[in-house]
Amino acid sequence: MDDAPIETRAPIVWMSSGEAADALGLRTRTLYRLIDEGQLPAYRFGRVIRLRRDEVAAFIERCRIAPGSLDHLYPDAVERQEPAVNPVRTATATTSMVSIDT
Repeated sequence: MDDAPIETRAPIVWMSSGEAADALGLRTRTLYRLIDEGQLPAYRFGRVIRLRRDEVAAFIERCRIAPGSLDHLYPDAVERQEPAVNPVRTATATTSMVSIDT
């Protein structure tokens, strides 16, 4: 924790649960799940839950996706680089067309 006197520290900017959820593009219920799982720090003052704006910004940065880390989402990417025409499928299609006409 910062040992500087309270007067010299920058004031804390608080966000309500709704404001934080809107800033993150989430539903409030999802925000509460992130808080409960310990992924996002929050503070309870009586019945009110508040989040620090700087901690919400830090959470956003921690969630940033590194370039090249999504290869597992499209495993067929190598297959997509092959030619669009598969000669085996073309021959099969031609054969079936010939057998239909005879």
